[in-house]
Amino acid sequence: MEYFLQQLINGLTLGSIYGLIAIGYTMVYGIIGMINFAHGDIFMIGAFIALIFIILLGVTAGSSFLLLLFALLLVLMIAMALTAAYGWTVERLAYRPLRTSFRLAPLITAIGMSIVLQNYVQVVQGARVKPLQPLISGNFTIMEKVSPEGNFAVNLSYIQILIVVTTLILMVAFSLIIAKTSLGRAQRACEQDRKMAALIGVNVDRTISLTFVMGAALAAVAGMMYLLYYGVIDFYIGFVAGVKAFTAAVLGGIGSLPGAMLGGLLIGLIETFWSAYFSIEYKDVAAFSILAIVLIFLPSGILGKPEVEKV
Repeated sequence: MEYFLQQLINGLTLGSIYGLIAIGYTMVYGIIGMINFAHGDIFMIGAFIALIFIILLGVTAGSSFLLLLFALLLVLMIAMALTAAYGWTVERLAYRPLRTSFRLAPLITAIGMSIVLQNYVQVVQGARVKPLQPLISGNFTIMEKVSPEGNFAVNLSYIQILIVVTTLILMVAFSLIIAKTSLGRAQRACEQDRKMAALIGVNVDRTISLTFVMGAALAAVAGMMYLLYYGVIDFYIGFVAGVKAFTAAVLGGIGSLPGAMLGGLLIGLIETFWSAYFSIEYKDVAAFSILAIVLIFLPSGILGKPEVEKV
């Protein structure tokens, strides 16, 4: 039971990171029906920006709590702003000119942008992994088992609490933005019918650009959480995490924000439990197998709604 509980905590933490990235996928798909395969690399850029500014500010684990908190908040704001600028630029240069083209063109462009961003970071930052010393240490011991074979403690670290709480706050905040604000109403209008939304005065280009900006800002948060949690990044993490997050969005029901978060948590739990109880080499096989099984019985995902053909 103790081992199971520890893996549950680890899986929820990893799933929270996947969920934050998956929300960006599902927001873009919900409005323009396009899978932004460069979104995972935006997440990677957010992690690199966070690392650069943490180093520039000279933040260390020995810094006082208030200084560390202020510095991390400042780094988070900078990373979100700069990564959002990357997201806006990618949409403006690569996707908007092809919005009225045949459906395959934006998909090919998205894959091309992913390769461009990967190689851009590889050239600028180098191909070696970039480590970061642990900044947030300490944990709570929830349960401890004492036995002749050895002791085992179930720990909940401060960084895990930070990741899960941050994810919940952002999930609620973005759900309220989409449900209660004028931008959210414009996004929902564009999701239903972009031409009709334009006819009634919605600035479609601005709405889509802001959607990319919001998704990129969330990816920056996920990138910084990944950096603080694992302590090492490279130019390739965006591809791996992006594929997992896209899988999470499809599993939960692409186009649904709660579905993206649920899918992220499920993918994180599947990977963690499979690695803990079976073979870590086949954790990706397990995740994609579960996705295939779910889609056989629920083609729209767990919380997705089937598309209604307009006639």
